[in-house]
Amino acid sequence: MMCRFESCPRYQNFLMMINELKTKLTDLGLSEEMATKAISTVAEFTKSKLPEQLHSAIDDVMAGKNPDLGALGGLIGGLKGFFGK
Repeated sequence: MMCRFESCPRYQNFLMMINELKTKLTDLGLSEEMATKAISTVAEFTKSKLPEQLHSAIDDVMAGKNPDLGALGGLIGGLKGFFGK
């Protein structure tokens, strides 16, 4: 199922998690730029551990684009547990 970028709850939750992570990193003393680089590094690491068909969806999310969440939907749900929520 394809969600519209603006209204997709899964995508909005993911964006909130990314923003929360960026805030936590800047609270630890990282600059905005370094926090963004750290998040990008985690995204690249995650891609290295996932099947190749998910790579473009992760790239789209990180670029603020509307990914096909059919493949990514389960991953986003799984990331909640990965980040402790």
